[in-house]
Amino acid sequence: MTTLFGPDQTTANGVSGAPVIVQESGRERGSGYSRSSLLDGLNPQQLEAVEYRGQALLIIAGAGSGKTSVLTRRVASLLESREAWPSQILAITFTNKAAAEMRERVVALVGDHARGMWISTFHSACVRILRAEAERAGLSSTFSIYDSSDTRVTLKRIIKGLDADTLGFTPANVSAKISKLKNELADVDSYARNANMSDPQEVMFVEIFRQYTQRLRAASALDFDDLIGETVYLFRAFPRVAALYRRRFRHVLVDEYQDTNHAQYALVRELTRPVDAELADELEAQGLHVRNVQDSTGAIPGASLTVVGDSDQSIYAFRGADIRNISEFERDFPGAKVVLLEQNYRSTQNILSAANAVIGNNFDRKEKKLWTAGGDGEKIVGFTGYSGHDEAQFVADEIEALHQAGTDYRDIAVFYRTNAQTRALEEILVRAAVPYRVVGGTKFYERAEIKDAMAYLIAVANPDDELALRRILNTPKRGIGPATETQLGSFAADNGISYRQAMRDAAALGLGPKVTNAILQLARLLDEAALMLDPASPAGAASVSDVLTFLLEGSTLLSVLRSSRDPQDEARAENIEELVAQTKDFTRENPDAGLVDFLTQVSLVAAADDLDDASGTVSLMTLHTAKGLEYNAVFLTGVEEGLLPHQMSAHEPGGPAEERRLFYVGITRAKKRLYLSLAMTRAQFGDINVAMPSRYLQEIPADLIDWRQSPGMANSRGGTQSRALNARRDGYGKREQQGLPPAPKPKTEWANRVTAQVRDNGDLTLEPGDRIRHVDFGDGRVNQVTGEGTKRIAHVLFDSAGAKKLLIKIAPIEKL
Repeated sequence: MTTLFGPDQTTANGVSGAPVIVQESGRERGSGYSRSSLLDGLNPQQLEAVEYRGQALLIIAGAGSGKTSVLTRRVASLLESREAWPSQILAITFTNKAAAEMRERVVALVGDHARGMWISTFHSACVRILRAEAERAGLSSTFSIYDSSDTRVTLKRIIKGLDADTLGFTPANVSAKISKLKNELADVDSYARNANMSDPQEVMFVEIFRQYTQRLRAASALDFDDLIGETVYLFRAFPRVAALYRRRFRHVLVDEYQDTNHAQYALVRELTRPVDAELADELEAQGLHVRNVQDSTGAIPGASLTVVGDSDQSIYAFRGADIRNISEFERDFPGAKVVLLEQNYRSTQNILSAANAVIGNNFDRKEKKLWTAGGDGEKIVGFTGYSGHDEAQFVADEIEALHQAGTDYRDIAVFYRTNAQTRALEEILVRAAVPYRVVGGTKFYERAEIKDAMAYLIAVANPDDELALRRILNTPKRGIGPATETQLGSFAADNGISYRQAMRDAAALGLGPKVTNAILQLARLLDEAALMLDPASPAGAASVSDVLTFLLEGSTLLSVLRSSRDPQDEARAENIEELVAQTKDFTRENPDAGLVDFLTQVSLVAAADDLDDASGTVSLMTLHTAKGLEYNAVFLTGVEEGLLPHQMSAHEPGGPAEERRLFYVGITRAKKRLYLSLAMTRAQFGDINVAMPSRYLQEIPADLIDWRQSPGMANSRGGTQSRALNARRDGYGKREQQGLPPAPKPKTEWANRVTAQVRDNGDLTLEPGDRIRHVDFGDGRVNQVTGEGTKRIAHVLFDSAGAKKLLIKIAPIEKL
């Protein structure tokens, strides 16, 4: 027999969505497959995971261990053995793409009749259930589903109506908080009961949350977070409805279980609970035959549950993912079987050994060691640049060398921790004519906040650029609306003047005093910035970085982002600070160039089309985006304290451990070649700061890394002229470009200990005339000290090594 179930059907007994038992009439299950073919090629652990039969199975699937194959073959095995009909299987994945891939694989194994299974995302499964049970859930069966854009538009109207923006509320930060609460199965009433209602901020948030909930109901709509929460509420409020689905789904399989949040965890628990004898008898009385699944007490046992995941790859805590769901699985399901998949089919052993060494430093994890039968492979390549540009040039040169040696661009990826790191990478890749694309993100110069800051500079350089002026007119918000923007344009056209002049004459437009003052202040800011560029001024023409800093401070563009409680605004602020750092780099490298030259350079980089190549494009992405992907060659950049682990993680419970998992995920994306790079100085917050090698590098055995340039060697070079500036001179990189083997590497390698050739010298002070001793260069005399704070540089004449410049804070030196 099989269960035929249409979630949008109503049975003869009037029970919406109820399962109906019918005879199969002896129909063959399919053809073209056998049990032996389903099991071909599986290793012993994979075979155990496919064939185990029990109430609960946890498959700990290490990176690259073939989990998708195991999951699909387990489903196919259940069908082939006639332990389940397709309609009795619910398989849940996290993306539609993964669901489609699983469905195709199962169909390829057992034939088209497998299409009766539910293989979908959490959200898709919940939509089907809620539409089928809409009446009980208090919904229209045609309810709308609000995406993030719809949610923000709705919240924007509510916030405006309540003047809540005066308290710092934005659609973005309110949306994030509501989403977090819904993922914890908290509604507005439960939140309000525990809120501090003497706090005006809390009172306002509760009101926004309440109005948002009311507007969704009035519109017969649910947002994405509601889909799961409402399904859980439905099952808890209507036990008979829950019993129908528990009877129907006898096998529940969940992929990427380590990424589930509390609401998703609760849904899985509801679907796999047993049905008590009384409810089972009611189902039988309704003609929904359950005798074949009842136990000796008359109850229906809970569905068998298979979850696949890896706590070492849990990196989405910021989205609400709870690593405890997988780490405490055996507590939640006593007697659960655990199968470890440790054989890796993706990476070389050197890469896996590095990954094992790093992740082994996390506690409270299921111990496993990834291994491969594919051999050790190439050593990991390490490189330390003096600056971020230096690092980026190394990446570009190595990519070109790989390409010349036969690696397609599409098989190469560059990972980074924050989007702000892409600026230097993109600039160098464009110069090197390396085709690339930013995956899951926006190119640096196409980001809204960068366009905003650039529009200020353009408006100063070209007063007639109306597009730039319109962009910054109400950015950040000054209370200048679209009607005023149009009125300024009409005034300019009617009087034959520029838009900029119309702004200066705003008092003649008859606008309100607040709006008029806001326009005049902006006009004065731009005029004052323009005067800074006048070479005839007493101080001479200001640098591009000085002008940009002046505009950011005067407009409050950066301070508004810094003061926001929205995590996305924090990233936007970092991007603008990276732009400030770029202007400083530009001035340092082009001392005679001005604002127009800078804008010209940026426009050439920003306008550069994605170069195309028969071998595709290099992929640039954050480490979070890289999850689930694989490439022949991976460049993992910015492996520094403050970036990886990110500085914010130190203040979050479990933050450093999650950052280590993120590093582990990045390492295990590489199939054949892995490059780890960092810089000794990094532009942050609009300034150049000393960067220290990441603690995670010290966890990798020294013999696994071939340092092209170690941290100590990078600092020993000492000069401020980076590889990036010299990259195309004096034949640098020609061997690689000609497809020749790389030049022999220096014998001195960093032993992955910060104390070896780079250290934190704290408050060490040096004066002209002091004698010092360097680990590599020996004794020398300090001739001059320049810079301030952590950027102090000692100009030293060594007795045998000649003149060198050393960054005092981290140079391997001692004062004699």
